[in-house]
Amino acid sequence: MSLMFTGIGVSRGIAMGPAYIYRRDAIEITPVKIAAKDVPREVRRYNAAVKSARMHLMAVRDGIPDSASEDVSAFIETHLLMLEDSVLSQRPVELIKQHRVYAERALQMQREALTNVFAEMEDPYISTRIDDVNHVIDEIMRSFSTAKSTGRSARKQQTDWKGMIVIADDLTPSDTLIMQSQGVAGFVTETGGQLSHTAILARSIGIPAIVGVHNIRSYIEQGEDLVVDGDSGTLLAEAEPEMLTGFKRRQKADRQHQKDLTQLIDTPAITKDGVELSLQANIEVEDDIKSLKRVKADGVGLYRTEFLYLNRDDVPDEEEHLKVYLRVLRALKGAPLTIRTVDLGADKQMTAKDIGPLAHNPAMGLRGIRLCLSDTTLLIPQLRAILRASARGPINIMFPMLTNLQEVLQCRALVESVKDALRARGFKFDENIQIGGMIEVPSAAIAADQFARHLDFLSIGTNDLIQYTLAIDRIDDQVDYLYDPLHPAVLRLIRMTIEAGKKENIPVAMCGEMAGDARFVRLLLGLGLTRFSTPPNQLLEIKRMLTTSGYKQLQKQSKAIVDSESTERQLKLLQKMNANATPTLH
Repeated sequence: MSLMFTGIGVSRGIAMGPAYIYRRDAIEITPVKIAAKDVPREVRRYNAAVKSARMHLMAVRDGIPDSASEDVSAFIETHLLMLEDSVLSQRPVELIKQHRVYAERALQMQREALTNVFAEMEDPYISTRIDDVNHVIDEIMRSFSTAKSTGRSARKQQTDWKGMIVIADDLTPSDTLIMQSQGVAGFVTETGGQLSHTAILARSIGIPAIVGVHNIRSYIEQGEDLVVDGDSGTLLAEAEPEMLTGFKRRQKADRQHQKDLTQLIDTPAITKDGVELSLQANIEVEDDIKSLKRVKADGVGLYRTEFLYLNRDDVPDEEEHLKVYLRVLRALKGAPLTIRTVDLGADKQMTAKDIGPLAHNPAMGLRGIRLCLSDTTLLIPQLRAILRASARGPINIMFPMLTNLQEVLQCRALVESVKDALRARGFKFDENIQIGGMIEVPSAAIAADQFARHLDFLSIGTNDLIQYTLAIDRIDDQVDYLYDPLHPAVLRLIRMTIEAGKKENIPVAMCGEMAGDARFVRLLLGLGLTRFSTPPNQLLEIKRMLTTSGYKQLQKQSKAIVDSESTERQLKLLQKMNANATPTLH
């Protein structure tokens, strides 16, 4: 008899194969104190474990095939850099000496401290980057367990993953890449969400994956035949023959669909009735630019800069910012770059050494532009660097988490002040640099007409806009069922923002997840949105949906969805709107 389990589909496609239940050996952590004479031994053990973890990650990195996407190697490079950071290379050593504990216990103490810091960062993307920390710490922990073996060879994975469906609590990037290199068919994890590293990496390397299937290892047996449906988030065990036939047909159709999408790379981004579109990409690291260029995106609609600030004791200075931005500009070769100023969470410090006072409700606390305006030392070096870089290529400045017009005016005044200071020192910059704001708070959407009179462009951040409008935490799996992009309140706020931009004749884009979700882009086009910024690997699918659409036809359908009082009717209307979406080459 077939059994069905549901989770979150994070990487589309169908995978079929036998189950492999993946369990890591637990590391025993002893909390007892050690003798003073044993402290040097534990320091040596810790340093050796870090070295072993580094060698293992380098071996994984060197084994990534040349055909793989650049963002795949970026995961490993990020972890190698974290191993060099004092937060992991030095702080545990200090804890060994300070508390006289075993190396494993010191590393566990540091894990707990860093977890507390990241838990208070209310930007969902940043808060889930604790995955990075945990994955690197797990690499070091596993090095302790193999310290008595014969060296790096002991870390090599002996399992043949070819054709397997891996069932695990979670997977590190190195786990994922090793399995992918051996031909794993799919992943299912008990934990994680859309923003977890397992999800992001699975999407990057094109492996069907489902996350958040709680306690699945208690129900699946080793070797049991499974089907992973990454589109619906469904896992089937011992599927009936007729069901398997249907899934095989879908697999074949999916492969052809991905091949067809590549034909759209050189196709103009224009609707069937002649409306021109702008399709840009969201990036986080420089390596994302290569993925962006492969699909010929129109530029960068959102460049997140938070990673320049994290895992360090100081604030990045102007020159550090400038070097990074100039490298990105050179890689873009004239395509526009929209830099979002730093959007950190509620805690004021970048590391766990001095995290400062924490808000009672960080989601409503000192975060985003509020933090930067209260402490301009975070923002001014970044603004100076952005302006100086603007002399070398097209750059836009975008401020996050704006709530009221006063903040908009403060931001503009700060930019003018920085311009004056640069002029005084003879620096060149774009005098007419475009300044925009993120619309991700309901008050900003409601007052979008005021914002539009004082900004050069608006960009809708649906991730937070939906979260704040519906008063739910979208990464809390107890309430994430309420996260509804089709809620009439959400759609009306989006429509209000687009109409405000049209009235003031300024561009309105969307850079949130909704802009990269093929289910919603026709609806958004019907509401008047013509500028989309998506992850690079989703851009061609979005292009397919939009270039096979007629703008005027969608306007009436979109209005019906917004005005509908029934969720069931909304979904039927949306399904009808998305029917018969077939590629059309102009």
